[in-house]
Amino acid sequence: MATIINCQEVGLQFDGGPNPILNNINLQIQAGEFVSIIGKSGSGKTSLLQMIGGLLTPSKGEIIVNGQNIMSPIDEMTYVFQKPVLLEWRNVLENVLLPIELKRRPNQVDRKKAEELLQPVGLAGHESKYPHELSGGMISRVTLARALLTAPKILLMDEPFSALDAMTKEQLQLELMELSVQFSTTVIFITHDLSEAVYLADRVVLLGKNPANIIREFSVPFQRPRLKDWKFEPSFTKIVKEIYDEIEGLSEDKE
Repeated sequence: MATIINCQEVGLQFDGGPNPILNNINLQIQAGEFVSIIGKSGSGKTSLLQMIGGLLTPSKGEIIVNGQNIMSPIDEMTYVFQKPVLLEWRNVLENVLLPIELKRRPNQVDRKKAEELLQPVGLAGHESKYPHELSGGMISRVTLARALLTAPKILLMDEPFSALDAMTKEQLQLELMELSVQFSTTVIFITHDLSEAVYLADRVVLLGKNPANIIREFSVPFQRPRLKDWKFEPSFTKIVKEIYDEIEGLSEDKE
């Protein structure tokens, strides 16, 4: 597989800040790969994602996405924020169509594509509902359908399921995994949930220390999409435990 994202010696220090947030980040991500980024709060996970998405500019180094040096957001990427944002006065279908509408007037082909996307995310039959009529899980599904409407090559997701109950979260994990395979989408996924990180990803990247850099990468050598029962397999719990022990080791280093 070809490298689609290449972070080279990337660092970030905010103007006036006494210390860098991130330093010497070297990360290569292949086309179609699903990568989870984990680390304790304040380790710079979101800042790294925002730099890859062109929302922040690195203080040093460079980020190359699909062959171009990233200085601002590009069409090939879609960013899914932690808190879903829907327009209250628009129904489900109209909210999904928003990315198209920001560029031009949607046509019948666009509407049909949006309607077709509602099926795999579990929203078929809910096209005319408004945000106040939706559950938290349904709102997250609208956000996912909207993100996939333009068929982005890269999907950047910042803890998109963190506010959901366990059962809804599990169902959306399955749907995201299946859709990322179906659309051959490269996904970078931030989470604090180690089980979620391992279950979804081909590779888990751990950020740590101050300023943060990549402490270790963990390969998850099992084909996606995965059955939810895999979470009970020794092969799964072994990887989760290995990551947990690594994070605990970082805590002990600071004591």
